[in-house]
Formats: sequence, structure tokens, C-alpha cells
Amino acid sequence: MRLLVLYGSQTGTAQDVAEQIWRESRPLGFHGPVLSFEDYDMQQLIEERLVVFVVATTGDGVEPDNMKQAWRFLLKRSLPAQSLQGLQFACLGLGDSSYPKFNYAAKKLSKRLQNLGATSVCPLGLCDDQHDYGHLGVSLSWTRDLWTSLKSSLGIDESTQNGGANKTVSKWLIKELPGSVSLTVRLEQLSWTQKQQCHTFKLVDNVRTTAESHFQDVRFLRLESLSVNLSWEPGDVLDVQPQNSDEAVSAFFELLREHKLNFDEETVVEVLAAYPDMPLPKAFATPITLAHAAKYVWDLNAKPRQRFFEVLGHNCSDEMESEKLAEFCSAEAIDDLVAYVNRPRRNVLEVLQDFRHASSKLTLSQLFEMMPLIQPRSFSIASDVSASTLDLLVAVVQYKTILQTPRLGLCSNWLKNLSPGVEICGIVKRGTMVWPQDLAVPLIMVGPGTGIAPFRSIIQQRLHAQSKGARIGPLVVFFGCRNRAADFHFQEDFEAWTKGKLVEVHYAFSRDEDRKVYVQHQIQKCGQRLAQLILEQNAHIYVAGNSNNMPKSVRDAFIEILGGQGDYVDLMIKQRRYQEETWA
Repeated sequence: MRLLVLYGSQTGTAQDVAEQIWRESRPLGFHGPVLSFEDYDMQQLIEERLVVFVVATTGDGVEPDNMKQAWRFLLKRSLPAQSLQGLQFACLGLGDSSYPKFNYAAKKLSKRLQNLGATSVCPLGLCDDQHDYGHLGVSLSWTRDLWTSLKSSLGIDESTQNGGANKTVSKWLIKELPGSVSLTVRLEQLSWTQKQQCHTFKLVDNVRTTAESHFQDVRFLRLESLSVNLSWEPGDVLDVQPQNSDEAVSAFFELLREHKLNFDEETVVEVLAAYPDMPLPKAFATPITLAHAAKYVWDLNAKPRQRFFEVLGHNCSDEMESEKLAEFCSAEAIDDLVAYVNRPRRNVLEVLQDFRHASSKLTLSQLFEMMPLIQPRSFSIASDVSASTLDLLVAVVQYKTILQTPRLGLCSNWLKNLSPGVEICGIVKRGTMVWPQDLAVPLIMVGPGTGIAPFRSIIQQRLHAQSKGARIGPLVVFFGCRNRAADFHFQEDFEAWTKGKLVEVHYAFSRDEDRKVYVQHQIQKCGQRLAQLILEQNAHIYVAGNSNNMPKSVRDAFIEILGGQGDYVDLMIKQRRYQEETWA
């Protein structure tokens, strides 16, 4: 019985869930691949009879990058109304209920498939990142219900299947090669999770924009493109692929040496797909050393998922460790898993150090099967193409949990430690913001903290057009931070714009006042002016920044200054005159 599993994933979580569903399907007698949407020819969907879709939603209800082309295909008006009437499907969405368009991509996909005649074999599953258990709060029970439904409808008798235990299903075949290979890594090879064109940049500046006494280190990076004719639009993002720190890599190989395992940095491995329809990641296209894998491919800083514990326990001979690893893979002990991994934000390297008996029995096959792969990170471009450099504003992630060692974000700390002159690789991608083509349309921009980055880009573009003789509309900016003296990003730009009366800026320095003042309070204070721009001059509103309380508070403030017209703001959102780009 063929079962196709397709996933749309932005950070790797949806891929992980999809691969787990694929593994669980094998012992039930199913065969067929697990693929990203971009690795599957959507024209073949009409031939499929059973498909499971696992779809993440990114940002403001947007489908993941590797699903965009497939979604455009499914939206074609030329597709006959009943073209998928032979298809049975199940759809699981991964989203975050703190965003207004919760699980929007999965909801849209499920509805479109049914419009094309497909039949759903079980209710749409909607995982929520806000759940105490994360996506596992829904995905575990949803998957269990899926198998129950399929066993019933297809008459599957597990006792007659010889698929073997779930843990024997592996994606890769590992072949150790004799000798050694030199570790010469070309920059473009490091963008192995991407299919778009990779560009090389030289780092010109890497400066801290916040005061040394401020709790948060924020970096302003200026990158000079070494590629010919690189172009981007305001609101676009740069994807970069980080690398593990030398300290983490050293700790990993020290662990291997401590356990006297028969492989080390110089071990050369060829990775092959265990199944003919399983695509091999670009990272494994050629033989690699373990030093290469540990530095550039495996995410040593990632939180381990259930599959990690499952594979780690395969050869464990210690009864106590073996029982605990098995528990972490069960639905019943999910509280223990969350307490051990999620709350303290424990990483894979620390888990290997905790489970010493299991780690001492590790094989190369286990390592390549269980180690999560480094995923790219996206940053809003903070400069216009008319400027001499591509600029980024990056908040360095560092925080404390109950663990003694501070938690460090992989990518932001990698960027923080780069020295000017170094070359890095990146991919420019279209952002979610859409700007009015008429330059005379007023723009109202709300960007507290690093949310100001994309607005610096559009302001530079508009002012550049004005310098060439174009007529531009009012540019109104609301910027918020804690202290004028501590975290006032792009202060020189703001002062130059206001001095030249080029941009209308309203500040909210929340800790400099007796009572805290935020951007929403400044919006309320400017209510009459803003209402006139919105209602009489068709102004567009853009909001960027942290997704916690800010977006809702700002939206409520705009509803208030418009006389409580919530329906009007909803219409603006529908018309894309009100856009949000927020992140957790």
C-alpha cells in the first residue's frame, strides 16, 4: 500500500513530524516516500490514493518557502473541480496561536484539497506552539487516531505485517571510507538546505549598537556583496546558515575520545539513502569527515526531539538509562520530556553528556540518524539596494535557565563573533511585506526594538527616489525601546531624518519615563493625525517586531483612534493596507 507523506517546513519541525509518521507507517505495511513539497512533482498528485500532509505556518499566515510553488499549482483555476476525487488525505498543521492567522497554511490546504474532490480520512490536526507540550500536545494523539482510522478503513491486520519494530526504520545507510579527505569547504556548499541562488558577502562592520551595560547585545552588521547584480526590495530577508562554535565541536569530539569510540574528526563517511525514493540532503552529496559534520551540518545546540532519544537508546546496555530513554519516547511521559528538555532548553550535546552509558555505545549509523541538521535563519534586510551595503540588525540570543551554563542562540552568537573581512554565504528571499506602488501613499510604520530593521530599508528607498525627483508621501515612524541611551537603534539615521524633516518620528523610551510608555501610547497620542492619513489619504500601516503582546496592543490602538472601527481595520488587513511581520 503506497502512502505518500509531504511536508512544508520552515525550521525543520514539520519535517521531523513528517518523518516520524513515515517511520510509523512502515511496520503497518505502507511504502512510499516522505518528501518536501518542492521535491515532489505536484502534477503527480492526481495519481496518488493516500497522502499525509504536514504543514507549518510561518509569520502572518504564510506557507513555508518549500511549499510556495506547490501551493501556486494547487490554486490554478485550470484544475478541474473533481481532479482529486480519487485521493484520500490527512492534514496536520503546525502553528502558533499567538498569531492571528493560526495554522492558516494547513487550513487553506485542507479546504483546497476538498474543493478539488479529495476526501479527508480524519479531522484536520492543529498543533500549537503555545501548548505546554509544544506540537506534541496534538501531533501524538492525532497520529494515533490517523493509524486507527486507516487500520479500520483499509482492514490492516498488524499481526500479518512484517515491517519490524519502529526503531529499525532508518533513513540512511552509512559507509565508512578508508583514508582521509581534506576539509576544504566552499562557502556555497554551506547553503545545503536551500535551493535558491547563494551569494557571497564580505563582512565590512560588526558593531554592538546597545550600551555595554545593557542586558541585550544587538549587532549591526554591514555586508558587501561579492556577487554581480545582486538586488533586493524593502522587506526582503537574508537567509544565513550558521555554524557550530569551536567550543561545542571540541566538546563533542572530547566526548567521543572519552568513550574510546572507534571514530574521530578524521573519519570519512559516505551517506546513502536507505530507500530509493528518499532524497539525500545536499549536505551528504559527497563523502564528508566527522569534523565537517560536527562544524557545519549537525546542530549541536538544538533541543533533542523524541527521535533523538529513541535512536540513542538502541544499543544502550544500562537498564536505568535504557528505561529513561524509552520513557522519553512515549506519550505517557511527555511531562518528563518537557521538564528535561523544553523548560531548561537542554541541547543534544548536553543530553549525550548526561546519558553516558548510551553515548559510550554510539555508532556512526546512530549519529547520522539522530543528529538534527542545522537550519538557516532569516533576518530582515535593514538597508536599501541603493545603499553601498546590505545591513542586518541582529539581537544576540543569550538567557539563563535552571542550567548553570547560559543558553546561547546558535546563529546570533555565530554572527556576533564574526570578524570584519570574513566571507559568509547568504540567500536573499522575498519578504512578506507588500508596498504600495504609488510613492505618494503615506506609510505608517511601527517597529519597536529590532522590528525597525525593514523600515530603515523602505525609508532609504523612498528618500532615494525623492532625491531623484520623485514625489513621495508622508513617512511616519513609531520606534520604541527601553532607554534612549541604551538601545536606540539607528539613532544617527533618525536624527538626520528628523533634522531634515524627511521623516516624522515618534519615540517611546519605555524606561525613561515615570510610567512606561510604549508605541501604542504614542499612536493614541497622534490619533487625529493618523486617522486623517488613514481615512483621507489611504495610508498603509506596517507593524514589525516581537509577537508577544505588541501586535495586538498596536492593532487595538489603531481601532481606538479610528473611533472603534474594528471592521475597518479588518478590511485594511484583507486589502493588505495593514500588514504585520512578527516573530517569537
